Amino acid sequence: MATMSARVITAVSIVFVLLTAIQCAVAQSAKSANQSQIAHGEYLVKGIAGCPDCHTPMNDKGEFVPGQWLKGTKLTFGPLVRFPAWADTAPNIAGLEGWDTEKAVQLLMTGKNPSGQPPRPPMPQYRMNRGDAAAVVAYLKSLK
Repeated sequence: MATMSARVITAVSIVFVLLTAIQCAVAQSAKSANQSQIAHGEYLVKGIAGCPDCHTPMNDKGEFVPGQWLKGTKLTFGPLVRFPAWADTAPNIAGLEGWDTEKAVQLLMTGKNPSGQPPRPPMPQYRMNRGDAAAVVAYLKSLK
């Protein structure tokens, strides 16, 4: 009888170890996928969408101010003709404070904010696919 109990305890222990290993592997896979999504979002923000050009302050040499990445700034350019809705500042988008993830994704997919209005120019009305929009939002939310 003692041998049977030892076998059951051994079997249960092996199952527990295997389940723990599987759980760790799944968690690591999710973390890796999230890091991949954030890296894709960073690429889109920096290389394609050009977000830093308006949302990051620059010094007199035209270099981004260290420590102010995507923190918002007064725009240094404007339209050549009067444009009533023109924004004179770009908001802080680092961390997307106050933005619901899905609403931010929808803005980048539809070009409309949660109230149904397009963002004020010069902000482009992006029409990203869901994967790209989610990656951009994941990257911006990763910034503190």
